[in-house]
Amino acid sequence: MDKKTMNKMIKENYSSLSPGQRKAAEFIMEHANEAVLLTAFQVGRNAGVSETTVIRLAYALGFSGYSQMQEQIRKDWLAGKQQAADENDSYIINAAKENLFKRVIDQERKILRQLLDQVDERELWKAVDALIQADRVYIGGFGSSFAAAYWFYYTLKQMRVNVYISGPHGFLPEDVCDLTEQSAVVIFSFPRYRKETIKLASFAEWKGSRMIAITDRQLSPIGQMAAVTLTTDELMDTGHHSIASVISLLEVLIAGIDEQDRERIAKRQQELEILYADQELFVE
Repeated sequence: MDKKTMNKMIKENYSSLSPGQRKAAEFIMEHANEAVLLTAFQVGRNAGVSETTVIRLAYALGFSGYSQMQEQIRKDWLAGKQQAADENDSYIINAAKENLFKRVIDQERKILRQLLDQVDERELWKAVDALIQADRVYIGGFGSSFAAAYWFYYTLKQMRVNVYISGPHGFLPEDVCDLTEQSAVVIFSFPRYRKETIKLASFAEWKGSRMIAITDRQLSPIGQMAAVTLTTDELMDTGHHSIASVISLLEVLIAGIDEQDRERIAKRQQELEILYADQELFVE
């Protein structure tokens, strides 16, 4: 019994527990430092279940009763305290490595603060309006930029119809031949800049489509060509682009679209939920 931690036992048996037992188990996992001192009645009260349910949880996990289960909780808690002490010693020994992580996180914080200061709200709302009014939206992202492009594509596709995306290595002429002056083309481009972005931008210009650039600076190759240019880490000498700042910028765009086009989005999402349920796509 002692070889397994309490958390591991709960995870292994979670699917077979009753709803009440699950509540008690979740409380114990999340508040082990409190549970070591609480009676079965007190655990139940905090978890919103009866004392009997807590005792039955102990039986369901293979304990002889609540007292034995609480002893296991204590052992795990003490082991955790010891591990924390060991980790503290390890921190001192490996301070240089830990400082690397701190520098990265601090850099991300600076970039996000910079993003808040540099974003032009007028340009943001221009992008929002273009994405709502467009007859179709084509999203291009190549190489490392494809990850952010795909996130935006997947999210936007749940909000409106006629959303398309390039591949990570290029785009097919057949996919963009139907672009019109009423279309919007969103192009992601971060260092090292890919030639495919220029090709796609040139095609969008030829079609007269509204071009929105998501890039690192206003004067990046694609930033100079777009009607609306939204930048992430402008003026930040990072040596690489921050995916956190890109996603944060996209979250703002998505929030703006949701704010301006809520009724149509709600209708589409209701229809999607019916399809999701019919196909049993998600774990409920």
